[in-house]
Amino acid sequence: MTMKVGAHVSISGTRVSSDDEKPPYDDIRNAVCRQVNFGGNCGQIFTTSPQVWAQPDISDEAADGFREESDAKLEGPWVIHSSYLVNLCTPKEDLRRKSMESMQAELDAADKLGVPYVNVHLGAHTGAGVEGGLDNAADVIDDLEVPDDVQILIESDAGSGTKLGGEFDHLAGIIDRTETDIGICIDTAHTLVAGNDLTTPEAVDETVGRFDDVVGLEYLEYIHLNDSKHDVGTHKDEHALIGEGYIGEDGMKAIVNHPELRDLPFALETPTEDGRGFAWNIQKVKELRDDE
Repeated sequence: MTMKVGAHVSISGTRVSSDDEKPPYDDIRNAVCRQVNFGGNCGQIFTTSPQVWAQPDISDEAADGFREESDAKLEGPWVIHSSYLVNLCTPKEDLRRKSMESMQAELDAADKLGVPYVNVHLGAHTGAGVEGGLDNAADVIDDLEVPDDVQILIESDAGSGTKLGGEFDHLAGIIDRTETDIGICIDTAHTLVAGNDLTTPEAVDETVGRFDDVVGLEYLEYIHLNDSKHDVGTHKDEHALIGEGYIGEDGMKAIVNHPELRDLPFALETPTEDGRGFAWNIQKVKELRDDE
């Protein structure tokens, strides 16, 4: 099976094309060409700015083009990352309402684009407590109208402050509470700094086994493949180039070749440093794969 690996790419701009015979692309279709140019065959996008409460604005023509180009040029699935402002766990009614509206817009956009996943952080309980925060998140999720061909993925968190999702128990807790068919996206950098060792093959085996025991591997749908600039248990969220952080080459090689993980799609959110960006990182991942 071909490895599914790509990057979180931008949709901005009026034209990015890997085929000069095509007419100018607009917005969302930029993602496909950028992914191809980086050497990826799946990946992640924002449909709008993640820093403000904004609704996706995608024309029918652009959506059709995105679907067609993705089907023709990519191997694996896209995932939409929700706005950073969304907080599913909040006890505040106004923030809950805005989070619901934003999530519903992303789910509708995913349906229009043929994207099977919308990725979201649980957010912070801000005083409601772990149990209260998980209850709040489940209520929001179950109040959403999730299209038949779209699934919400809860992303693992670095676990600082009152943010939930850093512990596997939190991920299992939201699955247990909701009546919606949700999945999980593991971020390898977040998982490490939240207190789960991923630095050796043995450590990866132990962490994957514990995830299976607590959450269940059947819920794991996507992996954000990122190295970390900080060590196990530091709760500091800062991504590093693949193989050059605290997970390192041994840990990354074990992750991308692990029998329970290797067939999942991997999306990179790695930095650009010393002239090395997504293309370098994707190539590095392919080199770490035993059969690539």
